[in-house]
Amino acid sequence: MWSSKYFTRIDFRAVFVIFILMAVSLLIISSYSSNLTSDYIEEPFFTPMVKTQIQWFAIGWVVFFFFAGFDYNKLREWAWVLYVASIISLIGLFFVEAIQNVHRWYRLPFISHNFQPSEYAKLALVIALSWFLERKALSSRSLSTALGALLIFIIPFVCILKQPDLGTALVLYPMTLVMFYFGDMAPWLVRAMLGAALGAVFVVFLFFSGILSHEESRPYFLKVIKEYQYERLNPNTHHQKAAATAVAIGGLTGVGFKESEYTRGGSLPVPYTDSAFPAFGEEFGFIGLVFLLLLFYGLIYCSFQVSAVAKDAFGRLLAAGIAVFLAVHITVNIGMMCGILPITGVPLVLVSYGGSSVLSTMMALGILQSIYSRRFMF
Repeated sequence: MWSSKYFTRIDFRAVFVIFILMAVSLLIISSYSSNLTSDYIEEPFFTPMVKTQIQWFAIGWVVFFFFAGFDYNKLREWAWVLYVASIISLIGLFFVEAIQNVHRWYRLPFISHNFQPSEYAKLALVIALSWFLERKALSSRSLSTALGALLIFIIPFVCILKQPDLGTALVLYPMTLVMFYFGDMAPWLVRAMLGAALGAVFVVFLFFSGILSHEESRPYFLKVIKEYQYERLNPNTHHQKAAATAVAIGGLTGVGFKESEYTRGGSLPVPYTDSAFPAFGEEFGFIGLVFLLLLFYGLIYCSFQVSAVAKDAFGRLLAAGIAVFLAVHITVNIGMMCGILPITGVPLVLVSYGGSSVLSTMMALGILQSIYSRRFMF
């Protein structure tokens, strides 16, 4: 079930990219979590937040190698257990005290960390859908299979949406859509979901391109969605303007490590979490951002390649779901920081500060390597 011999067969290109992304994360956190009033020379690199992130990275590597050596086929047996456990943990959030006025985290006693079950629910959904679609391969286009697969998707989607956490909920949608396509689901279902997704993207485009006025459209949209939901479609929020300004200040080569005045002065919200991309751009410029984008391209490319070489349907579906999970996180975070998508609070994988995101991502990447290292087994 678990063997270290598979470590020699993993994709070391992905390991290298992960290491570099973690290094970028530490640079950003060190720069923007240090004492902004102190002199640059006196500022330590290893701030308390950097040390905490290093701890999460260390735990993340343990998780990564555990799942890389773990036989992913055993996940079939645990698919429903993991799925049901994730649903219970999501529902349980509504019976505990809210944190920051939302039901997204559990306060863990004795340690200063909040547990966010939605990060793991995404992976549990991928595993459950992979098992279900493989099992229903011979009747994949039937109505009963379509309804069953939709139910598996809708339950965590609604639970996360009610927290409210629109960003995480929306990550589930394209992830499920791609898995339905790879699972040869009924064409009418795939087309309907794709049409709904394209319709939503088109509406966002109309707002963020200035074709639709945010204020003039308010009365019509408030008939179907709530005020706070509609405000996400505002293309002129302070957060988005600040992100664009930070990138513009960085120019071609950036202002230099810990030399930022705009972001370090507090003008850009949460620079080491959701706003890590523009914060990095201010200090390292356009060249730094291109380098970061190339790293993400390499990570996504290696992830989709696992789906192409997987030896069975379960592995192929599992790899495709995880690859889309990573790609959507990256695309949405960078898109909202570039002012072309609404601000939804989606972290930048392996770069944003936070333990739940790091552990769930490393778990997913470890499963990918389990599939990749067993690609030639029969």
